[in-house]
Amino acid sequence: MTRLIVWRHGNTDWNAANRVQGQTDVELNALGRQQAVDAAEILVKLKPDALVSSDLKRASDTAAALGALTGLSISYDKRLRERYFGAWQGLTMPEVAATFPEQHARWTAGHEVGGDVETLEELGRRVADGLRDAAAQAPGGTVVVATHGAGARQGIGHLLGWPIEQLRTLRALQNCHWVELTLDDKRGWQVAAYNVGPFSDRPVPPPV
Repeated sequence: MTRLIVWRHGNTDWNAANRVQGQTDVELNALGRQQAVDAAEILVKLKPDALVSSDLKRASDTAAALGALTGLSISYDKRLRERYFGAWQGLTMPEVAATFPEQHARWTAGHEVGGDVETLEELGRRVADGLRDAAAQAPGGTVVVATHGAGARQGIGHLLGWPIEQLRTLRALQNCHWVELTLDDKRGWQVAAYNVGPFSDRPVPPPV
């Protein structure tokens, strides 16, 4: 059985400000760096066999905290990047609502946003492809993937074959929390654990 850990990156100043990051390359802040270290001290006990990351700094620096403890080299995959939010990137959510009210209303309702925002189908497909290839690096072993909130949820949903409506029942991943998936020949992909991590009492920044 292969175990896949899908790990959201640590906190950034844009998370703290409720600012849409998307594929903007925002770095971890001091809290995020500490979260990565604390989470890595838990994840190292799973004895990972491979470590894969989005190439954006907030994810790759999160992965580096685990790499330092395991000695594993990190493979980088652009398909694991966060959802591309186009003109929303850099704006706070109130600014998005004021500037793009129709798009914001569709996003709030769980519909496709339109404009230059990446569709959920495109997001799910590319992240799921990245997750499958990451898992293939250590068949029967444990693979840790450092990625992003919206990307993680949609990519996992694509792997599991879940509809959008079902995905919306999942809470957003907290910073430096993860989902544990398993894969075997009989059952396929299954969720073993969700939103696991060392900061369960912290507020949940939006996965953008």
